[in-house]
Amino acid sequence: MAGEAFIVVDMLKGFLVEGYPLYCGDEARKIIPRVVSLLSDSKDRKIIYVCDNHSEDDLEFEMFPRHCVKGTEEAEIIDELRQFPGEIVPKTRFSAFYNSRLGQVLEEVAPEKVIVVGVCTDICVNYTVADLRNRDYSVEVPARCVASFDEEAHRHALKHMEKVLGARIT
Repeated sequence: MAGEAFIVVDMLKGFLVEGYPLYCGDEARKIIPRVVSLLSDSKDRKIIYVCDNHSEDDLEFEMFPRHCVKGTEEAEIIDELRQFPGEIVPKTRFSAFYNSRLGQVLEEVAPEKVIVVGVCTDICVNYTVADLRNRDYSVEVPARCVASFDEEAHRHALKHMEKVLGARIT
């Protein structure tokens, strides 16, 4: 059994590099050095990158602008995190578990605790945390290592993850 595993949610160019349709903004970019620091202090922990990876005609594009299409630069992990080797798990929906191999990866790792960082707090982070908790994982979310487009939704999601889902917000 591994001690801890990190799930890095959607820290992709499409969300964290200016110029893409779902750029989360300059405030969201402030989490990047914090996540780098956290991962730097975590040499022996498993890192799992869950990454939006949509087909050209994904139905999600009816709700959100076209983004993070398979094989595009937009769907790549940001340069600042490339120094940290980890397993990449493509995803197509808000929860990183939906129609992906994340459950299988976590079963193999068998972590005592899962630490979740990334974007967007109120969307993919929240739904992934919910599914982690539904699978009885102990979950920690460092509040300064998650961000969203919407600060109010970000704060609400942190409160929801703590009070309803039972995640530890640090």
